[in-house]
Amino acid sequence: MSRLEHLSGADRRKIIALSELELVHRRQSRAGADWLALARPEQLPPAGSWRTWLVMTGRGWGKSRSAAEAIAAMVRDGNARRIAIVARTADDVRTISIAALQAAVGPGLLYQPSNHHHLVFSNGAIGYGFSAGKPDALRGYEFDVAWLDELAAYPDLAVFDQVQFALRAPGARQIVTTTPRPLPLLRALRADPTTVVTTGRTRDNAENLDAGSLVSYTQYEGTRLGRQELEGELLDDLDGGLWSPNWIEANRVAAAPELVRIVVAIDPAVGKGKGSDETGIIVAGKSAAGHGYVLADLSGRMTPDRWARVVVAACRTWGADRIVGEVNIAGDLVRTSIEAKDPTIPFLAVRASESKSVRAGPIAAVYELGRVHHVGDAFAALEDQLCTASLERGSGPDDRLDALVWALADLDLTGSPLDVPGVIHWQYGVWPCACGHLFYWKPNRPCPKCSRPAAETYDGPVLPTSG
Repeated sequence: MSRLEHLSGADRRKIIALSELELVHRRQSRAGADWLALARPEQLPPAGSWRTWLVMTGRGWGKSRSAAEAIAAMVRDGNARRIAIVARTADDVRTISIAALQAAVGPGLLYQPSNHHHLVFSNGAIGYGFSAGKPDALRGYEFDVAWLDELAAYPDLAVFDQVQFALRAPGARQIVTTTPRPLPLLRALRADPTTVVTTGRTRDNAENLDAGSLVSYTQYEGTRLGRQELEGELLDDLDGGLWSPNWIEANRVAAAPELVRIVVAIDPAVGKGKGSDETGIIVAGKSAAGHGYVLADLSGRMTPDRWARVVVAACRTWGADRIVGEVNIAGDLVRTSIEAKDPTIPFLAVRASESKSVRAGPIAAVYELGRVHHVGDAFAALEDQLCTASLERGSGPDDRLDALVWALADLDLTGSPLDVPGVIHWQYGVWPCACGHLFYWKPNRPCPKCSRPAAETYDGPVLPTSG
């Protein structure tokens, strides 16, 4: 007689369910042991106390597998009860992150894609999947573990902040897996003392990658793209970029000297929804020595009424002598919105009629000469736009960059005396007049200082002469 036959039907079902659960746990434990035998040492979670494990490597290194196996182990050990899983898109959540977790956990992981990518582990732990494009979806949650996959590719890095707010359970930890990009956020994470960084190259995982693909990758050896995507290096800048982070960092200051001029520049966005562009608002000043100082970045998504209030308040706070506003898209809305708040503040309307190279190039050149200083370190979003801006490719949002260019152009930093005016980047559109004054070139444009016209064509630098 079976030992179960004397039990009631309910008791038999309970014992069978417990036996099946125990079998699931054993299979999961075996899966964990198999991974320990297969993994390279650097693919295993670091020992000790850490808040962030930053796995920043080349493509194909095994980042997703490493993170998924680490989370599976945390769940088995009871160290992860509520888990956030964030990926670039909802499809990436399902096809990459959750697929990796299913492979790592094995049987017993219940996935409900229609319910917020809901995961239920066999011991009751719960996971939630989120798209990085919807940062507000994380509001109201509390997690003890988070996995942010391919952070550098997120369309909205505000999701990182929302994850930090939700990681408030005692001993909370996060795993960040990404191929590097020159983002201030990644540099800050790498420098954080609570972060443990793992780096690696694509070829570290050669035995699990297609041999033909590895051969084809050799064409990228020695290139900046190869160093970033295959070697996993966090580069300081990108080829073709208008700005270098070194120009900014080397000339950053804690405070500005006495300034002879201050302006507030605005590059307005007409929309006001979550998907709209930001309105760029930059406060900048000029010293008696002709150096520029970036004082504040007040940019953000806001209605015309709101950005008009912000701009007018900035003028009053900083004692600006005028507002400079781009009117290409918003037209008279910029002037009328600002005058409705304070009609006494001088307003200069500017229109972007030239290419980005003509508008931004001269300002980048003055940065390179060490004549522009960021006051403090509260400019991460602005500096990210500057250091990823390019003439050859689309570089994403440039609202803050455009506002900065309008501000510094109005301050006319290129017209200041320079040690070696002949080596100014003439190819970016700075015309060196015979009187020694430097200004933005246009055919036959008169010099603001001596009224001599610029050349009709511009094929090379013209060195200043006395006179």
